[in-house]
Amino acid sequence: MSTQKPSIPKGTRDFSPSEMMKRNLIFETIKRVFLLYGYQPIETPAMENLSTLLGKYGEEGDKLLFRILNSGDFLGNVDDEELKERNIAKLATKISEKGLRYDLTVPFARYVVQYQNDITFPFKRYQIQPVWRADRPQKGRYREFYQCDIDVIGSDALFNEVELLEVIVDIFERLRIEIVIKLNNRKILAGVAEIIGESDRLFDITAAIDKIEKIGLQKVNDELAEKGISQEAIEKLQPVLTLSGTNSEKMTALKQLLKHNQIGLLGIHEMETVFGLAAELLPETNIELDLTLARGLDYYTGAIIEVKAKEVNIGSICGGGRYDDLTGIFGMAGISGVGISFGADRIFDVMNELKLFPEDNIATSKVLFVNFGEEEQKSGLKLVKTLRKLGYSAELYPEPAKMKKQMAYANKKKIPYVILMGKDEINNKVLTLKKMKTGEQMQIKIEDFIIKITNKDNSILA
Repeated sequence: MSTQKPSIPKGTRDFSPSEMMKRNLIFETIKRVFLLYGYQPIETPAMENLSTLLGKYGEEGDKLLFRILNSGDFLGNVDDEELKERNIAKLATKISEKGLRYDLTVPFARYVVQYQNDITFPFKRYQIQPVWRADRPQKGRYREFYQCDIDVIGSDALFNEVELLEVIVDIFERLRIEIVIKLNNRKILAGVAEIIGESDRLFDITAAIDKIEKIGLQKVNDELAEKGISQEAIEKLQPVLTLSGTNSEKMTALKQLLKHNQIGLLGIHEMETVFGLAAELLPETNIELDLTLARGLDYYTGAIIEVKAKEVNIGSICGGGRYDDLTGIFGMAGISGVGISFGADRIFDVMNELKLFPEDNIATSKVLFVNFGEEEQKSGLKLVKTLRKLGYSAELYPEPAKMKKQMAYANKKKIPYVILMGKDEINNKVLTLKKMKTGEQMQIKIEDFIIKITNKDNSILA
């Protein structure tokens, strides 16, 4: 009888111990910087009520939500006629009331409203958890992935946007990834939509132009036409989508284009303020105004931020923006927030491709004690306990196997030191320390060994 080899769903990944050490380096680096800037940790459930999630990400985002079937008889509220109709949207609302979170921002907005009386505003939070999207898996795009978010909510100050830029630069400098930061403003896009006569189609326009880098200008124009945007409006939009030059030159052109449009000019003013502050605090950082940057999420209202790695073509590795009333959909109006999200999985892929992880970043023990038998095991365990108390990772081989097998175990796990304590060593109160990389061995009194490791003497366990 043949058995099928087990597998995992497409778009998800397993991670080995060595890969987890690399991922933990990313998480720890990000968390350390978040804390430096005064952000506090929270966590929210993996699943949310669909009423919380639906309608917050646009029509395309809603399609990518993973829904969870109601427990028990999930077809109990569905009659035969409804099944025959095969109205998927209608059926979905009856058989599924919960879904896996699509991002961390909407659950955060729900959290803020639910616990508003316990929060001190402005509230600076960070959150590092997995999210799920029913997307088509491809390079750099997964169905399960980690986001590392920071948000400031309860403040309109544009200083917050600049601080987020500082956080971005700080983190990627520590990870040694060269980046370019792209900025835009949803108000500028709203102004453009107004002057081309399609102000009520802003979300259709932004969802389309957000794909320009993936599918190209012509296909974006085709999609706009398919969505009912007039040919005249599409032609008026072209100078914006093809605008080039320095940030200053782009701003000048936009001011002329939007000179009679109030919301567009407000967006330009916000961008000038952010660019001005960034020039003082981050003078050497590559930050560019990109008018095709739209980030197709319906809740953005102001600044839009996206970060890309210079040397790896993998899409955005960090992004976010300003949302003026996301909490309003949960009954708490007028609370502005701004945040960014670091894509840990893409950052991992970038660092792997560029070989940026330290070679000695290995999930392993520092010392392995060879197991010679029951009596020797007792002496070894005492010393293992001492090493662990002093902060050294150590283990004793679990059974008195052949020496060759125990040494192969140490080699495969890349354990740098092996300690041999046979009967003769124990009787003479000494141990033999072997450095696996060179094969060098030294004998040392157990008492002296303990003194040296207690004093963190690098001549013993470097």
